[in-house]
Parts: sequence; C-alpha cells; structure tokens
Amino acid sequence: MRVDLLTREYPPEVYGGAGVHAAELTRALRTLAEVQVRCLGEPRTEAGTTAYQVPADLAGVNPALQFLGADLRIAADCAGADLVHSHTWYANAAGQLAKLLHGVPHVMTMHSLEPLRPWKAEQLGGGYALSSWLERSAAEAADALIAVSGAMREDILRAYPAVDPERVHVIHNGIDSETYRADLRVDALERFGIDPSRPMVLFVGRVTRQKGLPHLLRAAFELRPQAQLVLCCGQPDTPEIAAEVAGLVDELSRARDGVIRIDGMLDPASVRQLLTHAAVFVCPSLYEPMGIVNLEAMACGTAVVATRVGGIPEVVVDGGTGLLVPYRAGEDGTGEPADPAELAGGLAAAVNRMLDDPDLAEQYGRAGRQRVEQQFSWTGVAERTLRVYEKLVG
Repeated sequence: MRVDLLTREYPPEVYGGAGVHAAELTRALRTLAEVQVRCLGEPRTEAGTTAYQVPADLAGVNPALQFLGADLRIAADCAGADLVHSHTWYANAAGQLAKLLHGVPHVMTMHSLEPLRPWKAEQLGGGYALSSWLERSAAEAADALIAVSGAMREDILRAYPAVDPERVHVIHNGIDSETYRADLRVDALERFGIDPSRPMVLFVGRVTRQKGLPHLLRAAFELRPQAQLVLCCGQPDTPEIAAEVAGLVDELSRARDGVIRIDGMLDPASVRQLLTHAAVFVCPSLYEPMGIVNLEAMACGTAVVATRVGGIPEVVVDGGTGLLVPYRAGEDGTGEPADPAELAGGLAAAVNRMLDDPDLAEQYGRAGRQRVEQQFSWTGVAERTLRVYEKLVG
C-alpha cells in the first residue's frame, strides 16, 4: 500500500504539534507501508519526501490563497497513491482534490478546528473564512477522520454535524519515549542564564491566543518569589499578540527577578534539559485538542499544570501526573476566558502548590513518565492508523 501523507509542517520546518505528529507518524508508518510525504516549504533531502513552495505568481496575496495554490500541485502529484492522508487545513484541500482527481480514499487527521479558533481572523483576515471553508468541505467529504482525542471527536461532530460519526476515529497522539526522557545535563541552562539552584516554572509554546501565554504571565505576579519563570516562545501569530506578551513580560520583569524569555525554536536536546530541570511545566492553553508538549514534559519526568480544556484531561491525570485548572470560556465567541482573573488565580494556585511540595511534584513526574511509556507510543499510533487505512483500501 502506498500512502501519500500531506502536511504543511515537516522537519526541519516544524513549529507546532501537527508537525511533530506528521514526522513521528511517518517514521513509524514507514515500517508498515510505503509512505510518500508531500509537505510545504523549502526542498527536503529525505528520501520519499517532496516539498512544495507557494507559486511565485501568488506572492503577496492572502496566505490562505497561497497555500491553496501549492495544494493544487500536491494533488496532481498524488497520482499512483492508494490513499491520501492530510493534516490540518493547509493540506486538506490537497487531500480532497486528490481524492476526486485520482479516485482514492482521503483520510484527515484533525489536530484542531478552525471554527474553534476565532482569533485566527486577526492573523488571516478574510483568509480565515477561506481556511474554515476548506476544512469544512474536506471534512464532510473525507472517507475517514482521525481525532487526536475523544474531546476532539466531540468537537468535530458538534462543529460539523453533516459528518457521519461512524467515520470519526479516535487515535491519540504519541511520544517517542526514547528521545524524550530525563536529561540531567545543564549546558542549556547555563547558555540561557537559568539558575539550577532555583525552582523553574517552564512554558514552551507559540505566542498565539490559543496557548494562553498572557494569562500565565498575569498569574506569574502571584508565584512564589524564589521561582524562575522560563518562557520558550515560538513566533507570534500577529503583531498585536506579540506586543501584548512583550508588555506583560516587561511589567513582570520589573516586579520580580528570574523572568527569562527564549525566542525561537529550540533544538530537542535543549528542550529536554529544560523540561527535565523544571519544577513544573505549565500549559495554560485556551484550546488544545491534545497537547503533545504535555506528553514531552511527562516523558521527561516533570509534573504538569494545565488548563482543563479539550483533550488535555485525556493526557494529564488530575491529582496523578499533575494538576488541572478549571476553565470557563466567555460567551463573546473570542475563545477568551469568561473571567481572566479567575483563570490567572487558578494557574498561580496550582503552580504554587507544586512549588510548595516538591515531593508531590516529583511523584507526579514519575507517574507521568510511567503513563507515557504504557499508553502513548508512536508504534501503537501507526498500527491503529494502518487499520483505518486497510478498512478503506480493502
């Protein structure tokens, strides 16, 4: 069986969980089937992988149109595949067009849903309406949908009621527990000026409304004074969110010491060291279908404090591998919390509990590592995904 896996992100151009998923799933699937990767971006040297750039004549137009232009070429090149498998709206159109053009099944893995990310209108303008339409039309026509959590499946069926529930399968994300494990070296800490003798509260994520970083920064004013706050920040979605975060970091830095911001994508070894040495990892997301980064922290033996949203409770066991903070969304459709002060207070209280009881945090970290090893392997993800393929191909 030849599977063409279609994705925007693929190493070395990875900026989020969907890119990690595409890379790890490909690696595991290639032991079971022929996999051709078709991704966006600069040329790749990996065998069986082809990259596509935005057509030159679309430079300067809305980004959603640029991606759609690249999707046309991807769909044409899927000739000969037995099945196509797309990831995120950036590649969903390519999957749907390939299905129609070549008469093959189309599988979609849903890592997030456009209707549940209204803040993207700030980033894409009218392109958000286009990305939402592309995702909806592809989801309603796809032969199978893979949800990365049970909560994500419920979101799919609620957002897209025309989708047959029988076509939606739950396959959780995985983690490479051999790559992600405790790393006691400290060279990364030294490089970024982190004091290993002080407890570290760590955030790793993109600067986007979805990840909730401004709410963590507001909570940080109430954190124990001995704690350091280390922020590993990906590229901001918009100038507005970038300015808001920068302003909060400056204000926080005037109120307390030990605030360290690291911008840009870090190498895996540095991430592992930071995760290992953190007293607690914090995931303040407002929307999170699964959250691979929580698995990465757990694999490194670190306790997690996270918001109780989306698929996070299927990963982080409240009172077992970490603490979950209640979250109430507002009714204004923005995805922001109904009471920001309540969310900030909940995050601060949970993190302070971990800081005040290092033995409990260590216990949660050990349990997290054990949970990762037992339930979230990429080998298992690939085997379950292949079974979905086989039902469609016959």
